[in-house]
Amino acid sequence: MPYRRQIDASPPREAKLFRNNKSQAVRIPADFEFPGERVLIHREGSRLIIEPVPGKRLSAVLAELEPLSAEDAFPDIDSTLLPAREIDL
Repeated sequence: MPYRRQIDASPPREAKLFRNNKSQAVRIPADFEFPGERVLIHREGSRLIIEPVPGKRLSAVLAELEPLSAEDAFPDIDSTLLPAREIDL
């Protein structure tokens, strides 16, 4: 199963079904609102389960990045530093 977060149960409420072009849609009351613009939907027996899409993990975002090219390399800042001195402690 994808993302599961324990949420306090609330009493059931009726919601209105309607058509949106060729799809059936449900009007979700404001107190059941999800964050974001997309949800995951799946069926468990006769129940239809709607869950928020989990955010991407940092490792997944970093894996999608293109590697830096030679032109994008970081500047050599060591050339602007004073020479290192030994310090007696």
